[in-house]
Amino acid sequence: MPQSAEKILDHKTLFREPEYQEMFADKRANFECRPSAEKVQEIADWTKSWDYREKNLARTVLTVNPAKACQPLGAVFAAAGFEGTLSFVHGSQGCVAYYRSHLSRHFKEPSSAVSSSMTEDAAVFGGLANLVDGLANAYALYDPKMIAISTTCMAEVIGDDLNSFIIQAKDKGSVPQDFPVPFAHTPAFVGSHTTGFDNMIKGILSNFWDEAERSETESINIIPGFDGYAVANNRELVRMLDLMEVPHTLICDVSDVFDTPANGEFEMYAGGTTLEDTKAALNAKATVSLQAACSKETLKYCEAKGQETVALNYPMGVAGTDRFLMKMSELSGKPIPAALELERGRLVDAMADSQSWLHGKKMAIYGDPDFVLGMTEFLLELGVEPVHCLSTNGGKPWAKQMQALLDSSPFGAGAQVWAGKDLWHLHSLLATEPADFLIGNSHGKSLERDLGIPLIRLTFPIFDRHHHHRFPTFGYQGGLRVLVTLLDKIFDEMDRDTGTPGGDISFDLTR
Repeated sequence: MPQSAEKILDHKTLFREPEYQEMFADKRANFECRPSAEKVQEIADWTKSWDYREKNLARTVLTVNPAKACQPLGAVFAAAGFEGTLSFVHGSQGCVAYYRSHLSRHFKEPSSAVSSSMTEDAAVFGGLANLVDGLANAYALYDPKMIAISTTCMAEVIGDDLNSFIIQAKDKGSVPQDFPVPFAHTPAFVGSHTTGFDNMIKGILSNFWDEAERSETESINIIPGFDGYAVANNRELVRMLDLMEVPHTLICDVSDVFDTPANGEFEMYAGGTTLEDTKAALNAKATVSLQAACSKETLKYCEAKGQETVALNYPMGVAGTDRFLMKMSELSGKPIPAALELERGRLVDAMADSQSWLHGKKMAIYGDPDFVLGMTEFLLELGVEPVHCLSTNGGKPWAKQMQALLDSSPFGAGAQVWAGKDLWHLHSLLATEPADFLIGNSHGKSLERDLGIPLIRLTFPIFDRHHHHRFPTFGYQGGLRVLVTLLDKIFDEMDRDTGTPGGDISFDLTR
């Protein structure tokens, strides 16, 4: 055998050993029934043609590799951002395993969540018994301060009523009557993870606010939204607001939840917005969302409770951060301190230093609506020319926002906006109208390999690289980090090109 206790091989090396290569060849020859290599190449080439692009873009009832996840994932993420909160998914064990693994693979941290373990009998007779027993077990075994319930496709298709079920579960003694059990209906077959995040945040706030009286304070609520960089971004937000001396509450703070230290003790509930702060957030003078697509229903609810509401779009780069800080200054009456003005100047200086290497580069961007909007705005500031801007969970209003942004800059003249399209659509778009670089998440690596367009990972989920989420993308400091990420990829590709004819001309020591 190629591997033993004395010779442990990495999988990349292990599967190149003769025994494995022979096994793979046998599998291809005897079990896969593959067409000839020539036929495979013929079809692969056709998928990169304009003829195939027209057929691909014409499809309306099939989605291939969407750049989004389902509602319950967003609900589980949202619940994780509150003190002592256990996420309870009313559905099958397989569903909750997907949400947990998705978050764990990105943040490289445990993601605690349980399910009501619905199976075939519950699909026929309803999941009440599963929820009653599941709540009792979760409360007894995991000692949470709050249990937040969301649903999956199975529970939604059969019409389980969470509000009724929770009332009955409390009557049966699963949890105490005064124990907080907020809920959100999150059918996975509509919307996306941003919708699920919104529904769960609204569910948690309404659980504490519905019967409470409001008494306005000077505090401001901040909803960061569903963000794969939330560990660093939330801390950056707090740092900037503390510098401004703005009283604030982060609604859903996962910064410590998904960044626990290796100190020999497992913390199932690390950090999060405290329940007392969540209750007191009703009294805030305003609620500011940093990702409008993640908070539509929540902001409507906050406005109905008497708060001023503000919807922003991913405060990345100069203009995005400017809008956030100026709005916070306007709402709080606090001036923007000199320290933040210095940070802004340093970012602008760094952009000027590197402008010649970014000017005219063509980039395609995909991801959630707010990320694509914020990322595109920063690229325009850098002199980059967006080619394709795609968001599977972006709708017509988002597309209009994007087009207005692109029209505001000469660098946006050649860009195309694609709302509701998936990554197989993007394959056709890039094959026929290529870009120099692609910005998105780990799911773009197949496009990188197939089309030869370098991928820059800057949004959720990032499975195949480590610890990106520990560095901010929000604010001026985050903008500097994003700038360095873009430049590193550009310079790496320039150096990699030195093996081609004429490439040695650009193999420079100084750039």
